[in-house]
Amino acid sequence: MARYCDSVCKLCRNEGTKLFLKGSRCYTSKCAIERRRYPSGQHGQDRKKQSEFAVQLREKQKVRRGFGVLERQFARYFDVAAKQKAVPTGLRLLQLLETRLDNIVHRSGLVPSRAQARQLIRHGHITVDGKKVSSPSFQLKTGQVVSVAENSKALVKKLISENASTGAPHWVAADLENLKVSVQQLPVREDLDQTIKEALIVEFYSR
Repeated sequence: MARYCDSVCKLCRNEGTKLFLKGSRCYTSKCAIERRRYPSGQHGQDRKKQSEFAVQLREKQKVRRGFGVLERQFARYFDVAAKQKAVPTGLRLLQLLETRLDNIVHRSGLVPSRAQARQLIRHGHITVDGKKVSSPSFQLKTGQVVSVAENSKALVKKLISENASTGAPHWVAADLENLKVSVQQLPVREDLDQTIKEALIVEFYSR
């Protein structure tokens, strides 16, 4: 399976914003973008004004990398979102990304980063409605309960104690004491990251 193996701090610098790919480290002065707020590479500080296509591409890449999704997978999410006419394509795309299992495990406060969430899931530490799920991209539905396997609770509680949580979004019910999480409802646009310009992503795929 393809995966990104280079420094994740380069991704934040190239997108010009924090993607919080290293968990709690991103909130400290050690964060790479705090020290070098310009793209990586020899000519990182010399880059000029971007074209319309480049702006759309960068927005797509920022969201894709933030959620840790590969290119083909992200394109499939867009295709699914575009077919659901009842909800704006951009919003539906973000809803699909937000309700991925790895994202919910991270956003609930169980782990400090999506990368750690994916590792826990792949190693069989997470269950959905009592059944072990090993796919980070598992799509959660409203009301489904995410739990930590019994023999993994000590590990997750240690992660919680070592990393201060920013708190789960209001559309996610997180019981960190009992290590249980559920999606209460699909997020509306006001609940999501306001810095994301999903219209640029729609324009990118509509070329």
